[in-house]
Amino acid sequence: MSTTPAPLPLAWIKSSYSSNGGGSCLEWSPSSYSTSGTVPVRDSKDPQGPALLFSGAAFSSFVDAVKTGDPAFADGEKYVTP
Repeated sequence: MSTTPAPLPLAWIKSSYSSNGGGSCLEWSPSSYSTSGTVPVRDSKDPQGPALLFSGAAFSSFVDAVKTGDPAFADGEKYVTP
């Protein structure tokens, strides 16, 4: 018998731009960072699909770049909220 507890389901947060109308929708799970040190990001329209894993620092840099309008991101992609 295993004494390792089963992992808890992750709490996911959707981008403020996500909607039922389609488009580029993503969500992430900051609760994962406290247990694994990574922040998973996935397509909110495909929650059973794969997730990209970012380090906490990489995810923070990504969010800051999008919010400040870094030229690497298109104007329509400024909708990430903390």
